[in-house]
Amino acid sequence: MATTIALAGKGGVGKTSIAGLIINTLASHHSGPILAIDADPSSNLNMVLGLDLDWTVGDIRENLLDQVQSSLNSGGAAMGSLPGGISKREYLDYQIRSSLCEAAQFDLIAMGRSEGQGCYCAVNHNLREVIDNISKNYRYIVIDNEAGMEHLSRRTTRDVQHLIIVSDPTLRGIVAAERIASFRKNLDINIENAYLIINRVIEDLPTALLDRIQRLDVPLLGIVPASQEISLLDTNGEPLNQLQNDAAPLLAIADLLQRLQLI
Repeated sequence: MATTIALAGKGGVGKTSIAGLIINTLASHHSGPILAIDADPSSNLNMVLGLDLDWTVGDIRENLLDQVQSSLNSGGAAMGSLPGGISKREYLDYQIRSSLCEAAQFDLIAMGRSEGQGCYCAVNHNLREVIDNISKNYRYIVIDNEAGMEHLSRRTTRDVQHLIIVSDPTLRGIVAAERIASFRKNLDINIENAYLIINRVIEDLPTALLDRIQRLDVPLLGIVPASQEISLLDTNGEPLNQLQNDAAPLLAIADLLQRLQLI
């Protein structure tokens, strides 16, 4: 059974870098396959992982809807079929599998842009089925979410074993983390565990910040120190697998995953 790890956090806290570090650390400790799902519309997890991204699920979805509308306008696409008799589900299954970015120990699906105008209910239902079916082939699923975590309920029906909320060491970041933590109770999926990670920590956390953290209804799993190496890699658009094995952020992530008994 796959273990699903979902990450959430407001923009700018380094959530995607944390997701990349988790994926690389899991890959270095396990031989089982990992599926990374980039559910943030900005779609830059591929850069952190060193993968090229040609198209996203959002592109596939919009192309499907364009084909359906075009066929309807010409009198085709009866009962939801596409030209040639292929069903929407078959089309999505083929296109999404074709869009997988593959590496040696992990694959990546990027969700891409949000929905535009019109009804997406039927397409989203098919997308959930396709992505959940693909996920069955992996030992770990790591989902990099937008802050509101809407993609979790719209794009998958699978339970989440570990929700990791990422914040920077600021009061604004902690307040945002608190709001994100409250969102999880309104999702249509089960989240077994939720934790907080403080990223980019330079010195000890101030007492006032620690007091606010202790009032959250999610426990502090740990901190990840600030890193000039990561900043330089990000600046140059280079993947995080170029970090030295003894880099402080990597060691911190390994410690956190050990606490969760994932490595």
